[in-house]
Amino acid sequence: MDITPEPQALLQTESPARRLALLKALERKLLWLSAWTIHHANHIRPNRDGLKVGGHQASSASCVSIMAALYFGILRPQDRVAVKPHAGPVFHAVNYLLGRQQREKLATLRQFGGIQPYPSRVKDGAEVDFSTGSVGLGVAMTSFASLVQDYVHLHKLGQEGMPRGRHVAIVGDAELDEGNIYEALLEGWKHDVRDVWWVVDYNRQSLDSVVPDRLFGRIEGLFQDMGWNVVTLKYGRKLQAAFARPGGEALRRWIDDCPNSLYSALTFQGGAAWRRALLAELGRDEGFRAIIDPLDDEELGALMTNLAGHDVETLEEAFRAQDAAGDQPTCFIAYTVKGMGLPFAGHKDNHAGLMTREQMEAFREGMRIRPGHEWDRFEGLDLPEAELEAFLGAVPFASPLTPEGRSLSAPIVPVPASLPVPRVPEGRTLSTQSAFGELLAGIGRGGETESLARRIVTTSPDVTVSTNLGPWVNRRGIFDRHLKNDVFRDAKLASAQRWGMSPDGQHIELGIAEQNLFLLLGALGLADRMHGGRLLPVGTVYDPFVNRGLDALIYACYQDARFLLVSTPSGLTLAPEGGQHQSFNTPLIGMAQDRLASYEPAHADELAILLRWAFEHMQKPDGSAVWLRLSTRGLQQPERKLNPAAVIAGGYWAVPPAPGARIAIAYQGPVAPEATAAFEELRAEEPGAGLLAVTSPDRLHAGWLAARREARQGPGAAPSHIEQLLAPLAPGAAIVSVLDGHPAAHGWMGAVRGQRVVPLGVDRFGQSGDIPDLYREYGLDESAILDACAQALLGG
Repeated sequence: MDITPEPQALLQTESPARRLALLKALERKLLWLSAWTIHHANHIRPNRDGLKVGGHQASSASCVSIMAALYFGILRPQDRVAVKPHAGPVFHAVNYLLGRQQREKLATLRQFGGIQPYPSRVKDGAEVDFSTGSVGLGVAMTSFASLVQDYVHLHKLGQEGMPRGRHVAIVGDAELDEGNIYEALLEGWKHDVRDVWWVVDYNRQSLDSVVPDRLFGRIEGLFQDMGWNVVTLKYGRKLQAAFARPGGEALRRWIDDCPNSLYSALTFQGGAAWRRALLAELGRDEGFRAIIDPLDDEELGALMTNLAGHDVETLEEAFRAQDAAGDQPTCFIAYTVKGMGLPFAGHKDNHAGLMTREQMEAFREGMRIRPGHEWDRFEGLDLPEAELEAFLGAVPFASPLTPEGRSLSAPIVPVPASLPVPRVPEGRTLSTQSAFGELLAGIGRGGETESLARRIVTTSPDVTVSTNLGPWVNRRGIFDRHLKNDVFRDAKLASAQRWGMSPDGQHIELGIAEQNLFLLLGALGLADRMHGGRLLPVGTVYDPFVNRGLDALIYACYQDARFLLVSTPSGLTLAPEGGQHQSFNTPLIGMAQDRLASYEPAHADELAILLRWAFEHMQKPDGSAVWLRLSTRGLQQPERKLNPAAVIAGGYWAVPPAPGARIAIAYQGPVAPEATAAFEELRAEEPGAGLLAVTSPDRLHAGWLAARREARQGPGAAPSHIEQLLAPLAPGAAIVSVLDGHPAAHGWMGAVRGQRVVPLGVDRFGQSGDIPDLYREYGLDESAILDACAQALLGG
């Protein structure tokens, strides 16, 4: 593929003053378009249900200048940007001016099938680099995406000639209340991330109130402690000029000492209020009076709100200076006013506020927008359209990254037709967790699987060894941008693990922060589209702690990132560990989560089929991420030949029922021995009974729903896999199901054909014990299964 050459700096065909005038005109246009887009959605487009459509005019207005300076002056095509969620309308306006968004689409904000309230990779298209609807996660994602860029480049897996990009987050200051940001900062420091900018829109307002004073002094220190450069941009050109005059230093001190709440209130009240407050304290200073007395109220208000975050010249200068300084991660703290340029600027309640129709008409007049021309690209600007077009066409970001656009692609990685099932000596047992470690280590040995192994990258939040990744890591090494020796190995101290780190390593070790795990998996799972190098990410975590990173897991799936999650050990079966390390709700999470196929194999042969399928499925256009819920319980491994399609579809008959059978037992995961023993007892009285192995209630349920949707479109729909499985049973048959998880994961099966389901499982916190005690207490043992069968048959 031909790669578009890295664009040069913006051609300086105009004088600096003319170029600044063009940039300010486009900045003005972004303010109008973002405000009008929200107004149109709320006050002009028909509203059929009476609900407030919403939008964030004030939050958009506060970062218009920041986005104008970045997109129309600084960003290059290879740079990747996370736009703060509430500035989505500004982002869409930027792309409209650049010719990458249709005019008609702007009128569809928050409408079914229209542009999204918050930028979405999947729903808004390739111009969105990072989805940012979940506050704080898009910010942190930029650090992990930069780490993934390093990985792709150092492993030489990307497209030849692809330039390195910078990863930029435009951050709402209230987003910095999110704890995941600081977990990501610490992880970024450990991995020495480069090429990351966070530009903080410091408007000092959150959803409900004004941000406390002096908070950012603490935040600034945190960034510096993590090795970041911090650039504070507080004052624009006008205020800087005023400070240079006699009396200016007193004005500077007054603003520096002004509480955030007072500054916001005076901004909302306007020039007259500013004058009263200033004169009350500085009125005797003749030099100060010489600064403000010649100004009318409007001019004084403009001076006092001339913050650097609204001065594109100051912003560009700071960005260019840092660009020249190197690749150190940098946090720009840009002081802004929330709602700048709008009638409710500075008001503490303006977060969800909308301009009234009357306010919009006044705003329209000020912007010189003629009725009926609200969407015109250059309406209201007093510069020639041809000159504006030429300016936009010449900005670096306007150049395409590749002929295909911003979303890249990478070849499919071939996957072997099958993976060898780990062999178990007669009389020995094997857990699915151990089998996973053996299967991955087998791939890692290379040979015929080397092309697959080279694309696998593993990661874990400090549970690498205890989730059986150790053999893989010993073979493939730990990734680090710098070569670091294994001190224990160098000292010839006995250790089963080799922990040497190098740019060639294929495991990324994380601290104990599950949010970081899922953010990294999300970044790795987008490597083909973001960096042009396909990776097959595998992340391991203790099953109960999926809940701790659930927000980031959902976020990764929402972006359609492709990865394999292996959660192990799981359930009460982790017996002695106690309730906090046991899990029962995760099968329900797996069923509920979109773009995530969830499985729980009981035996190694099932796992071998699913692991091989996962690596293939992750790469398909209609594929998804995959989740394997595994166990540490060793089971006898049956000698058999499985139908891979049935295992992948979610289940198969371990023992098929006779036609018209009155009862069947269904099991999932490590409770297979109890279910099998109960089945052997049951079959003595019900010789036609069946034993159903459920590998995925998620896939069975999803397939059933899909078939029902298809059936509603008309006759001829094929029955789902679960319908075919249950078809041999009598219409009134009973199904006793059991899993080490919430019983609701199986309870829905009774609705498929009207058969009665008696689901056994775990619906309360676990406790310490051994497996016999716990299974007996929570109703998972052979006796409980047989009792349920007897009750079901009597009830029939």
